Amino acid sequence: MELFERASEGPILAPREEVPWERKAVFNPGAVMYRGKIYMLYRAVGEYERYISRLGLAVSDDGVHFERSAEPVFEPGEPYERFGCEDPRITPLEGRFYITYTALSARAFSERGNYVALASTTDFRNFEKHGVILPEFEDKDAVIFPEKIGGRYVMFHRIVPDIWIAYSDDLIHWYGHRIVMRPRPRLWDSVKIGAGPPPVRTEEGWLLFYHGVDKARVYRMGVALFDLEDPSRLISRPLEFVLEPREEWEREGDIPWVVFACGLVEREGKFLLYYGAADKVIGLAMAPAKEVMDFARYG
Repeated sequence: MELFERASEGPILAPREEVPWERKAVFNPGAVMYRGKIYMLYRAVGEYERYISRLGLAVSDDGVHFERSAEPVFEPGEPYERFGCEDPRITPLEGRFYITYTALSARAFSERGNYVALASTTDFRNFEKHGVILPEFEDKDAVIFPEKIGGRYVMFHRIVPDIWIAYSDDLIHWYGHRIVMRPRPRLWDSVKIGAGPPPVRTEEGWLLFYHGVDKARVYRMGVALFDLEDPSRLISRPLEFVLEPREEWEREGDIPWVVFACGLVEREGKFLLYYGAADKVIGLAMAPAKEVMDFARYG
């Protein structure tokens, strides 16, 4: 079941041949509201030989049409990220924007050296890097909740193939790691799962968009609800997905058959879901928030 409709027939952002650092691919963007506009941090690849990802900035008044920065706003600079900064998720928290991202200390596609790193900003121009925050795990898909729960910061992260929860007193040191959601045999999320954008607080619970992968390596997006007071407790998880690769530009690209969302904005009663398509371009899909919540509760 697809609740979300594409905002356009094609991607909303594609590589720019004339821009060296994003010539080959732009994808997997984080997104957030800031000063009445939608700010997007997107992953960009300029050449395939080394395949090092940087982050660009795009800004929009309407959520569909974006103006991009001429240069990357965030680049590898530390040893733990020397082979790339990937898949940013943005959480507004206590007057700052915290960005979790995958830092590569080994070459892309080597299946090693993937760690969760943290940065923060107040203006999307100047960033403070806080380093690797889960050094004990090869890890990805980390999202920080937008408020403290029970006096602690909370994070979902992914140790293959499951989604885990962790807690922190300072956003740097994390503890209490345990599994909160696993893949489901014979369904669209049977092989591995991972958090998408940061969870959204609703009256019914914490709404999590997550990606699931099946045996054919198709990436789809689904939703789940977690308890507001105890986010380790899963309340509801529909059997069906809400978005799957359907368009040609979602099925064909650097990694085929992929929709992979890192950004979500709620605006005028709708959820705007920003996603990478086939690890090549960026798409936008929209759905009424009420319909999504009804589906999350009842499937």
